[in-house]
Amino acid sequence: MAAARSALASAGRAANEAVSFVVFMLLDALEVLLCAVYKVADYVAEGACRPCYCSSSADAAAPGGKIVVCERGGSKVVSMLSSTKLHLEDISDTLYTRPSVLASAAASASPPSSSYSRPCGSVRASTVTTAHSAIVQILRSKAGIRDDAEHKPYPSPRWSDCHCANCNPADADRLFVHVDGPQDGGATEEDVLFIHGFISSSGFWTETVLPHVSREARARRRLFAVDLLGFGRSPKPADSLYTLREHVEMIERSVIDRYKVGPFHIVAHSLGSILALALAVKYPAAVKSITLVAPPYFPVPKGETGTQHVLRAVAPRRVWPAIAFGASVACWYEHLGRTVSIVLCKHHRLWELAFRVFTLYRVRTYLMDGFFCHTHIASWHTLHNIICGSAGKIEQCLEVVRDQLSCGVTIYHGSDDELLPVGCSYAVQSKIPRADVKVIDGEDHVTIVVRRQKELARELEEIWDTKRT
Repeated sequence: MAAARSALASAGRAANEAVSFVVFMLLDALEVLLCAVYKVADYVAEGACRPCYCSSSADAAAPGGKIVVCERGGSKVVSMLSSTKLHLEDISDTLYTRPSVLASAAASASPPSSSYSRPCGSVRASTVTTAHSAIVQILRSKAGIRDDAEHKPYPSPRWSDCHCANCNPADADRLFVHVDGPQDGGATEEDVLFIHGFISSSGFWTETVLPHVSREARARRRLFAVDLLGFGRSPKPADSLYTLREHVEMIERSVIDRYKVGPFHIVAHSLGSILALALAVKYPAAVKSITLVAPPYFPVPKGETGTQHVLRAVAPRRVWPAIAFGASVACWYEHLGRTVSIVLCKHHRLWELAFRVFTLYRVRTYLMDGFFCHTHIASWHTLHNIICGSAGKIEQCLEVVRDQLSCGVTIYHGSDDELLPVGCSYAVQSKIPRADVKVIDGEDHVTIVVRRQKELARELEEIWDTKRT
């Protein structure tokens, strides 16, 4: 019986790989077609043929031209006309190094080539660098450079984005922040910051866990839940590269500085776990506890490129399970992802209304709100520059939390999580031995929170109170 089950599983895996090879080869062809379509569409709608990451095009610049490299704090910084600065290490090479299915198959059959992946910028001299043309265009837009029609600044919102007030807040300098505090407005002892995951919003916390936090816990704490840059009701600038640095700085400006946050706990889900660790490293004396839910941590084997390893781990280009297929389309196909964004995100109000009518207004749509309210440029860059690009950074953050912070670290993971396996949480524990890993049977990447919000609220209060005592 066991032999039969094993043979059946092997046959299923083989069939999945065969079907996946054909499907993703067709998607590769479709991506080439969509590339041409969107170049024409952008030219017609915005008066400029926008560069994309599916090409290997690069722009070179010299002093007095477009890009200058300087040293700041031991890291190379790109400065455009002294008005826009970008740290080279913030950009993931997976943005523009994503080999097709056929290229990957050929590469796996031959020795690895040094050209398989390349850094975002290669320094030719102390003041000259080469960067991908899509990155150059975004930098030009941010700096307000208007050399010619081809390099017109990006309009915000773009023609392919939603133009509603929720998606384009009046305050473009700060994130949307949901704040819960003591009803009497009294002073609090500490704060709690909730950070959502990829393609989500603050509603992931405000509609689940926050309503179940006890009155006693609220009397002593302020609870903050943010919409990350590019998501929910937060700004979605078209000239942002949505790097880890940009996300962290926006959280600082919108929450920590604005509300004068003192000692605080962090609760984060999925992609938010990377931001949580970066914040903890930046504020080691203020962080009282770190709670991570399904953290995306994939240790990089020796000799492999970290960003490419994480890309293949998160998006394995398989048609099954469905969540892996969705992640693969989002990670590997820039123009196909933009098409999905136009269909769903640009028309999110129509989809939300249809869903409410179809369910006779009996089902809350907060998960749909988070899923639909973003732009493609935000999701694309966040996915690559934070999840894939964090391969080396998260390793360093974990070591700092282990060696320099004394706060407690608790990790929750669903046993049925098909997007990020339980091994991710145990890998975090291997870096931080004091971390407490709690595997919840029968829950997946989302239901680890939304189906057990009452239990999670009680457990979080215990974590906060334990640290307090």
